[in-house]
Amino acid sequence: MTDTESAASFAEPQLDSPLPVGSENEPVSAKPLGLWADTWRRLRRNKLALVGLGIIIVFLVIGVAQIIAGVTGIHGGYLAPYNPNAVNYTIAKAPPSLAHPFGTDYIGRDVFSRVLVASRISLLVGVIAVSIALALGLALGPLSGYYGGAIDSVIMRVADVFFAFPYILFVLLLVVVLGPGFRNVFIAIGLLSWASYARLVRGTVLSIKTQEYVEAAKAAGASDLRIVFGHVLPNSMAPVYVAIAMGIGGAIVTEAALSFLGIGVQPPTASWGNMISDYLNYLQAGQWWMELFPCLALVITVFGFISFGNGLRDATDPKLKE
Repeated sequence: MTDTESAASFAEPQLDSPLPVGSENEPVSAKPLGLWADTWRRLRRNKLALVGLGIIIVFLVIGVAQIIAGVTGIHGGYLAPYNPNAVNYTIAKAPPSLAHPFGTDYIGRDVFSRVLVASRISLLVGVIAVSIALALGLALGPLSGYYGGAIDSVIMRVADVFFAFPYILFVLLLVVVLGPGFRNVFIAIGLLSWASYARLVRGTVLSIKTQEYVEAAKAAGASDLRIVFGHVLPNSMAPVYVAIAMGIGGAIVTEAALSFLGIGVQPPTASWGNMISDYLNYLQAGQWWMELFPCLALVITVFGFISFGNGLRDATDPKLKE
């Protein structure tokens, strides 16, 4: 090998020569993912959270369909194979079959139809109750964290009063005062759940209100309310979404407990709670299907919300990011 060839073999590569697209030597420059894109990327790795999301979607589709049927009067107001309140003593206590997949109850009502129709009660209570609690919590929590001082002390001491009493006993007391019924159930649950959202948002606002963009908004002359609800609150919502998923599941369980005790949704309106209570005496007599399927519907639905909430919490936790 000549000196010229040897020098050429050790020559530096030309930096201005373009590398082919997709070359292994080419540095990969990926665009940073946004908050929700990164959250979804991490969430879909959690198989249990995806199962929970699937359960929630099915529950929402069934519940919304039942609500639409009730409002429009389609198929008698019920999207179910049978009228859930229709009595037929000739088929009373019939076990599961092709005609009645979940069997019939002690007066011949189709259990499958009642379980389907009861989903709209659970959906309405969960969504409306959490909406009431969320409205109060998102109004008081940011103000408490942003202003501090006396405003913070008053709001948090009131929240401590709500935390001081056992939740289910407090709900029972309020429902007894207001009276049993569907409307009073979600009012009671909503009014007694706001403190959790307020405290959660307050903690996030305390860490955000010192950020540079908040100071820039102040310097630009923005009002306090605009800063709180236009800048601080939108950037404090990540943990709130997790609390909403958990809260809906908790509200469904609370409604079922109240209906089980007889002070929630009143018969003949189908509710998973009053169905479980109504059919409990028939379990020992061998009519297991009356009790099993409402319990399964309640457990699976709440499991879906809790699993998705846990997965969403892990996906939005900055401490768990790579």
